[in-house]
Amino acid sequence: MTNALLIVDVQNDYFEGGALPLVGMDAAASRVSNLLDRFRAAGAPVYHVQHLSTRPGATFFVPGTEGCEIHPAAAPQADEPLVRKNFPSAFRDTDLDEQLRDAGVEGLVICGAMTHMCIDTTTRAAFDLGYACTVAADACATRDLEFGGRKVSAADVQSAFMAALSVPFASVRGGDEIEV
Repeated sequence: MTNALLIVDVQNDYFEGGALPLVGMDAAASRVSNLLDRFRAAGAPVYHVQHLSTRPGATFFVPGTEGCEIHPAAAPQADEPLVRKNFPSAFRDTDLDEQLRDAGVEGLVICGAMTHMCIDTTTRAAFDLGYACTVAADACATRDLEFGGRKVSAADVQSAFMAALSVPFASVRGGDEIEV
C-alpha cells in the first residue's frame, strides 16, 4: 500500500506571535518536521495543505500576510504538491483526492493543525473517500475551547478528538511509531 504524508495547516499564525497561537504548536511542528524528514528520506509522497481565509472578517490565515505562510518546519520542496483550501477539509473544493488517486496513494499519515478543526474534518473526509488513515497525535496541535460557559483545555480537546478519531476513522499513534 502506498502511504503519503499529509501535512495540514502548519502556518505561521498558529505559532507564538501569530494571530491564533496554539498550545504545543512548537512541539507538534518539530514532530511534523521529523515525519517529513523520514518520508523524504524514504522517497515517499508528501502533500502540503495551506489554508487561505477568504471569508469576510477573517482574522488569521489572511492571504498575503506572513501569518498565512507555511512555517519553515513544514515548508514544501519544489517537487512536493501544495494544496490550497478555504474550508476545514483539505478535500472540499480542492483537487487533493484526484492528486492522491493519480499517484496511487491508498493510505494517509495526517498531521498538523488544528486537531479539533482541520485535522478532524480532513481525517473523516479521507476515511469517507476510502483512504486508510493514520493520525500522528503528537504531530498535531489545538487550543483551549469553551462550551456552555466551561473552559475545555487544549489537552482535553486533543485527547477527546484523538479518542473520537481512533474508532473507526484512523489509527492514532505517536509519530515515532509510524512506519514509512
